Amino acid sequence: MTPAHSFSEPTNTEAIRVIGRFEAGRGIPDAMRSDVRMLGALLGQVLREAGGDGLFEDVERLRLATIQAYEDESSDAFERAAAIAESFTIARADEVARAFTCYFHLVNLAEEHQRVRVLRERAGQSPSTSSGTQNQAGSPSTSSGTQAQAADTVAGAYAQLRTEVGDAEARRRLEGLRFHPVFTAHPTEARRRAVSSSIRRLSELLTQHDAASAGGAEEHRARRRMLEEIDTLWRTAPLRAQKPSPTDEVRTVMGVFDETLFTTVPHVYRRIDDALRGEESGASAPVVPAFVRIGSWVGGDRDGNPFVTASVTREASQIAADHVLRGLERALERIGRTLTLAADDTPPSAEVTALWDRFAAAEPELAAELATRSPDEPHRRVLLTLARRVAATRHGDGAQGYARPEELLADLRAVQASLAAAGAKRHAFGGVQHLIWQVETYGFHLTELEVRQHSQVHAKALAELDAGEAISAQTEEVLEVFRAIADIQRDRGLRAAGRYVVSFTQAASDLANVHRLARYALGDDAPVLDVVPLFETFADLQAAPGILAEVVTFPQFRERMAATGNRLEVMLGYSDSSKDVGPVAANLALYEAQEKIARWAQESGIELTLFHGRGGALGRGGGPANSAILAQPPHSVDGRFKLTEQGEVIFARYGEPAIAMRHIDQVAAATLLASSPSVEERTSRAAERYAEVAATMDAASRERFFSLVKAEGFASWFATVTPMEEIGLLALGSRPARRGLSVESLEDLRAIPWVFAWTQARINLAGWFGLGSALDAVGDADMLSEAYREWPLLRTMIDNVAMSLAKTDERIARQYLALGDREDLAQLVLDELAITRRWVIRLTGGEGLLENKPILQRAVQLRSPYVDALSLLQLRALRALRSAPEGPTGSGADAEQQRLLLLSVSGVAAGLQNTG
Repeated sequence: MTPAHSFSEPTNTEAIRVIGRFEAGRGIPDAMRSDVRMLGALLGQVLREAGGDGLFEDVERLRLATIQAYEDESSDAFERAAAIAESFTIARADEVARAFTCYFHLVNLAEEHQRVRVLRERAGQSPSTSSGTQNQAGSPSTSSGTQAQAADTVAGAYAQLRTEVGDAEARRRLEGLRFHPVFTAHPTEARRRAVSSSIRRLSELLTQHDAASAGGAEEHRARRRMLEEIDTLWRTAPLRAQKPSPTDEVRTVMGVFDETLFTTVPHVYRRIDDALRGEESGASAPVVPAFVRIGSWVGGDRDGNPFVTASVTREASQIAADHVLRGLERALERIGRTLTLAADDTPPSAEVTALWDRFAAAEPELAAELATRSPDEPHRRVLLTLARRVAATRHGDGAQGYARPEELLADLRAVQASLAAAGAKRHAFGGVQHLIWQVETYGFHLTELEVRQHSQVHAKALAELDAGEAISAQTEEVLEVFRAIADIQRDRGLRAAGRYVVSFTQAASDLANVHRLARYALGDDAPVLDVVPLFETFADLQAAPGILAEVVTFPQFRERMAATGNRLEVMLGYSDSSKDVGPVAANLALYEAQEKIARWAQESGIELTLFHGRGGALGRGGGPANSAILAQPPHSVDGRFKLTEQGEVIFARYGEPAIAMRHIDQVAAATLLASSPSVEERTSRAAERYAEVAATMDAASRERFFSLVKAEGFASWFATVTPMEEIGLLALGSRPARRGLSVESLEDLRAIPWVFAWTQARINLAGWFGLGSALDAVGDADMLSEAYREWPLLRTMIDNVAMSLAKTDERIARQYLALGDREDLAQLVLDELAITRRWVIRLTGGEGLLENKPILQRAVQLRSPYVDALSLLQLRALRALRSAPEGPTGSGADAEQQRLLLLSVSGVAAGLQNTG
């Protein structure tokens, strides 16, 4: 969320006065204010050039009116803004919606640029204490610079951990640290890839503009090119013409690796090692392990997506392998070319000499060429030969390539040891270590591809197979998936594929079925599988401990756990449980389930990894990840955190290197700190003390939630008062929005459109409904205030709800609710909104929402009136569609209104910066 300013400098006295008052006292950083004003002015110029002064003036009229309506809570001001939105022709309304959407893209860019600017400024600050040194045991010294590190960095978390558990135990925990984001193709990214690419180019130009001398030729050039790029952004169709295929989604995610993650993650390790060891970093073996693993469901998740087939899974793995092998080849060549170290000063070890001799025997012509280019530089020659071997691996040359990444790692470690023994330690633990970290993190597969399928699909397939009759095409496809997994493991190793997630796990037999199907597919040649249960509904979460206790007695599970050091992974679904019982009861049920599963795993000697199926929006487990991690039950983290990342969240967190580094550092720090004695004692003590409060909140919130969603006619009312049906028309992703239901039932409605629809209606119900009644049922304000301070789970819940409520707008919400002609349900929503808002403000302090988080509050407030403009245009279109007579769809006025609605959906998503 960021502040918003005018499209260009205001042209009349009234606009100047209103905008000046609106921005006054907001504390917007000068550099960011300048960026937004410049980008807004360039957009204004584009609008004038493209649509004439009339378009620009219409955009300005609506902008000014929504600012006035936001500041003046009278109905007259709001009605004036609504009247302007209604007055446009449909063609003009379309253009105005596109203009506001473009503006939000530019404002989001300016915010990201400011975040990067701040991060770089912080990185340039020297710590207040002396740099760290390494003690004789190889651990960071107790007098290291970590004492000056913030607690939300790995270095700061490590420093705190050492004071609590001692050097040896802190080092052991650091070595076991694991952060495992899993990228999914769930359809929540409303932007087209072309739009994202244009914004990325603008980001580069903004950086160039910063570096240019004021008034100079380079500054002029950067502005001219930004104007050209903004014109491209304006003229690029904002809506996808058709849904992307699963392969398109794979290639989109690959862009994040190519542009950011492949090179950024090793820099995260290096930055942490620098903070921990100061000048010793890069001169000896690092203390920081390669703790990041990247998973992917893109091309593997077939639950409800008929377009993800075994052939798609094979292709996804091949695309990822090609990207990582190309990246490794380039990195080896780049670092290899710098190793111009003469043999006289840096003699090679016998092992490195043997590496060269073997390559020269296998590839004499290429070896002769390299020897000519590097006649007395043995380490350079060898690293360049490794690059050639990686290229051969990519081309499928089994004779000259590597069979598995462990072979490349062994060669790199031989080069590292040789350089260190020859005294070139800075090279050994600098560039070569960077390569080692990349191979340890990404292997030859880049992403650990995971398959997901619904338990009922497995049951149906087994019923056919057990009957011994001819099997359906669907069952044959189920079997082919296991053959695809086996092929991927053979070609790229076990890490490349092997986790098999079972959606809607309701019995231990649902997990055993996976192994049975694998045997049907391949017999004794079945792939190695880590079968992961996914507990999603409220009932499934409660049944989880019993199911797990049974499943670990199965031979296939015992065998696999024995091979992995008694490791077990369990996935918890946030979105379906929230849709099932409401956000409050779901959060409490998830905590209880984690607590019970973690206790059972600890008593059973099992190394548990909980996999959190979180979405970007608050109704799907979204919100700041680091605070959520620190609120988890004791022993449920233990240095390992795995979660899903999807849609707009992937690009927001990992699309820009500096932001990606900061995010990974923060989450890893929380993961390390969550298992510290002080944090675990705080969470367990608070959970015990407020157990009765939790029980009261659980019962009251569920009762309130059910009074809404189980009311007769709720499903059709929901489809009427939100753009739920129309969202399904957006070409967001290859996956269907539903599992095949009608608006008469919500049972199979996916959580993403459930959350997305309430967000678009500016109600955000999925993130907060029931909390006010839950707190009302407790009633004791003093005790709840104390609980807010002491109970991390409640604090995280309330802080997230405060952010969700801040993005709601009651006046606009009333307009949506009025579409349904159900005063009883509309009033129920509004009453709960009022109760929840009152309690959240009371517990967080101040007179309004987010007063305890002023930067976030300012960002929401400054953006809201501009989102209001798009909401008014969306309401206009939705009313027209709801009042249209029954008849054929997709033609005439209906088609125009539908386009306007979809344009506004994309714009509101950009303005609020989250969808589902």
